[in-house]
Amino acid sequence: MKLLTTLAIGCGLMTALAAQAAPDADSAQAVLKKSDCFKCHAVDKKKDGPPFKETAKKYKGKADAEDKLTKHLTTSPMVEIDGKKEEHRALKTKDAAEIKNVVQWILSL
Repeated sequence: MKLLTTLAIGCGLMTALAAQAAPDADSAQAVLKKSDCFKCHAVDKKKDGPPFKETAKKYKGKADAEDKLTKHLTTSPMVEIDGKKEEHRALKTKDAAEIKNVVQWILSL
């Protein structure tokens, strides 16, 4: 009986971790599209802004990666494009779950 209980708990934890670890790519890309992010960014090609894969690489292994990227995507900071400073647009959503999903998707690349 203990073995069955242990297996059930283990399976439950594995399911929870798998669900938590996998951001919804389609949903993240829909928010990015709605927010016009693909005008300046692509997944793996340089445009006016860095590719999302480059951003993921920049933050890889950093404990504050999610916090920094969330702040960047929600506060409209100043960025430099072709030597000119301009305001980076914030995501067009206030939904914390959508924002977290976008951040986790970018960091998963």
